[in-house]
Amino acid sequence: MIRLKRILFGAVCVLTLALAGCFSENPAPTSPPEAPTTNDDEPAGGPLAAPVSPDLPQVDLSIDRLRTRAFDGSDFVFEQTLEPGVNYDRYVVSYLSDGLKIYAMMTIPQDERPPTGYPVVIFNHGYIPPAEYRTTERYVAYVDAFARNGYIVIKSDYRGHGSSEGNAGNAYGSSGYVTDVLNALASARRYPDADPNRIGMWGHSMGGYITLRAMVANQGIKAGVIWAGVVASYEEMFRSWFAPVDRNGRPGWRTNLVTQYGMPEDNPMFWNSLSANSYLSDLSGPVQIHHGTGDATVPYLYSTLLDEQIRTAGKTTELYLYDGDDHNIATNRDNALTLSVVFFNRYVKESYQ
Repeated sequence: MIRLKRILFGAVCVLTLALAGCFSENPAPTSPPEAPTTNDDEPAGGPLAAPVSPDLPQVDLSIDRLRTRAFDGSDFVFEQTLEPGVNYDRYVVSYLSDGLKIYAMMTIPQDERPPTGYPVVIFNHGYIPPAEYRTTERYVAYVDAFARNGYIVIKSDYRGHGSSEGNAGNAYGSSGYVTDVLNALASARRYPDADPNRIGMWGHSMGGYITLRAMVANQGIKAGVIWAGVVASYEEMFRSWFAPVDRNGRPGWRTNLVTQYGMPEDNPMFWNSLSANSYLSDLSGPVQIHHGTGDATVPYLYSTLLDEQIRTAGKTTELYLYDGDDHNIATNRDNALTLSVVFFNRYVKESYQ
């Protein structure tokens, strides 16, 4: 049975006040809502995924392909110094992914470096039209919540976003963005002030899709937090979320794959091989899930289903639903951030394995 946790404001305020950095102190500006998306850019219930055949082709989107690729990252290059936060410094850095120069915003705590290095949160933003994306805009308060609580935070500008090289693609039809995130993870492990064994991952919406895929492909992620995530299987996305045709009616990745492999109902093993939901027994760590029941962009049923699937796979999950809240969990944002920080503290910061 799916466990639902309803958020009580008073109880969460107690947690908030217990944190070293209370969100009400020197609050960061609220991030504007994530840009509206069509189903071609962003996914409800349904059965657990069928088994995956080991003989299936490892196409670019497959989880097995992600697992066999090498993600070396690179040393970070500090490109720009930004205005610092209340107790942390902020920079624009760059690193390499598929030979592309990828930019990111990076925060570093001002507190004394722990003996093993600072814990890290890899921060995966949701869909923003690439032409409108700016490194230092959006998600400011979200990054601040983790940064002020002692984490190095790395928010990548996926390829084709901001000043990052390469072409922006469709997150659900290409592994490019996941590749950029896994190379950010590898780069973080190389960074001398980061603890390579204490790295968590946070993702919103499309970033939740990226986070889930990264966690079944890479065992170096200690824990993940997903907000309003696109976390349904490809079979479910075809059934309830993808638009009937590709953007502008032109053939795209879905048309090409359907032509070659058939629809999910005709070839479920192939499409399951692309879905992180089929590999949940390999999750690298616990997952905390947040979703507003009034979300008009991504159905909250995706999150309740994922919670059920993770439990069935024998892994650890927490689910928080917010009555009537939107895609950005705007009404309960600070409450959800508090719970996210507490979760990372437990499974990332306080983990020394």
